[in-house]
Amino acid sequence: MAAGRPAASDGSIAVIREIVTIDEELCDGCGLCIPACHEGALRLVNGEAQLVSDRVCDGLGACLGHCPCGAIKIERREAEPFDEAAVAAHAAAAACESGSSTPPACPSARLAAFQHAEPDRRQYGSCPGARFAQFSREDGVSGAAPVGDRCASPGRPSMLTHWPVQLRLLPAQAPVLRGARLLVAADCVPVAYPDFHAKLLGGRAVVIACPKFDDLAAYIDKLTEMIRANALSEIIVARMEVPCCTGIVYAVQEAQRRAGIGVQVTELVIGTRGQVVTERPLAHETVGHKADSDQETCATKGSRDVLQPV
Repeated sequence: MAAGRPAASDGSIAVIREIVTIDEELCDGCGLCIPACHEGALRLVNGEAQLVSDRVCDGLGACLGHCPCGAIKIERREAEPFDEAAVAAHAAAAACESGSSTPPACPSARLAAFQHAEPDRRQYGSCPGARFAQFSREDGVSGAAPVGDRCASPGRPSMLTHWPVQLRLLPAQAPVLRGARLLVAADCVPVAYPDFHAKLLGGRAVVIACPKFDDLAAYIDKLTEMIRANALSEIIVARMEVPCCTGIVYAVQEAQRRAGIGVQVTELVIGTRGQVVTERPLAHETVGHKADSDQETCATKGSRDVLQPV
């Protein structure tokens, strides 16, 4: 062993080389850097990007240009050598964990379709809470009266037409997605936006996800599969106004680019006080389409189409 040179965890000699470093003070956890790393060397931990391991970072810095905060830099320091075998092993482990190409292991992800018919008993997992169910709008129930107010009248009916709604749990080829108007919502949106059911969810299939804390790369894979398999008629991306929520827009656009299929995508931004901040169609130039010069905003017809009660 070379004098003064410590051994790496696998017994190899640590070397002086270039490697990614992340400034935790600058990182806002948006997650845009993660899918930009082909080796999968980055992940979100407690809302901040972190390096998985020195061995899976090649030090080329493909992620640098995707960080809006300038939190990622390349430094030259002592580190474990880059190991392609470790990259392959990490990718395989991540695929198994995300379950993007395999059925979920929870009993709640079992697929069943009941629209006034016998349930579809195909098994998609072992957890009852992820069992797929599709139901007509008439099956929706009205919201309960506020706690402690038993005399209050019921609220608006639920517009939800299927279960599950988590992006990681809904099968990419679920029947409800075929030709659907798909709503991809950051999971804070239904909490913040008071008209979520009445003006946004009606007539649409929905998936929810958190771009800050979840695995954005796995979501891109899942969305790509959904776009390829279902001839979607439109995609509405509803996100919060906070910067870390922009990752969900990137995930949809990147999935559309990978799928190579043009679908009209509209971005709806919700404020932390529940107001509609912005609504605009997004260009999908990567699949041969160009944005109109007079893109619609929340004050134009596009806004009325998206938020019109169904």
